[in-house]
Amino acid sequence: MRVVCVWRRESDYGRMVEEWIEGFERLTGREIETINPDTRDGIDFCRAYDVVEYPTILALRDDGAVVAAWKGKMLPLFDEVSYWG
Repeated sequence: MRVVCVWRRESDYGRMVEEWIEGFERLTGREIETINPDTRDGIDFCRAYDVVEYPTILALRDDGAVVAAWKGKMLPLFDEVSYWG
């Protein structure tokens, strides 16, 4: 399992997401992979997973299948994400 957060650091929600990621990693000891949707890899990732809203957090199985997704500024509780990650 892996957890990926697609977001833009230079945005109106950037600070909020950065603090959420730091808090999640500090409290759970688990790392969240971050992707900038404006990079070449980010564009490919967003196309592959149909990500059109930011921030988006995806929990992915090892084969790449999405098992849970959270979209928009209402970030999930740490427990919700750590269950999958």
